[in-house]
Amino acid sequence: MILDSGTRKEFETGAVRDITEGKGRCDLLPLDVIGETFQEPVLSAVEDFIRDGTTKSLEYAIKLFISTRWNGDVWTAILELSIHYEEGAKKYAERNWENGMPIHCFIDSGVRHYLKVLRGDTDETHDRAFLWNMFGALWTLKHFPELNDLPCGNLSSRENDKEEEG
Repeated sequence: MILDSGTRKEFETGAVRDITEGKGRCDLLPLDVIGETFQEPVLSAVEDFIRDGTTKSLEYAIKLFISTRWNGDVWTAILELSIHYEEGAKKYAERNWENGMPIHCFIDSGVRHYLKVLRGDTDETHDRAFLWNMFGALWTLKHFPELNDLPCGNLSSRENDKEEEG
């Protein structure tokens, strides 16, 4: 089940998502510090991605999650994920997410769902939602790299700024 606030945000690309205002911004959390403090490697891996843009970090987070949540049964996890895609198509439209959304939206929502899994929330299928968001971020990076609005998406411009200063 996917919860619905009834209010949508439409992106310039045409993609639509449930609003996030008032839910917190999990993509702004110091995930590396939280991950280290509470020995939570999934959060640390997501932070690695935020900072360095290495997709291997997100892939590692996904694999860690599947290994603990589904005892490493990748195919059951993917079948569960397909249910989330089906429910999303009913809520929004088929392939709505393929229109493109800023990467921070996937990270924000994915981390929030992951924290709800850790907390034991059962109001929604948070495990599926975490996977959906992580795979959505990876897909978007591959097909719409210009939508990477995280610090790692600005590395080249920051490196150029440093060269101009030096």
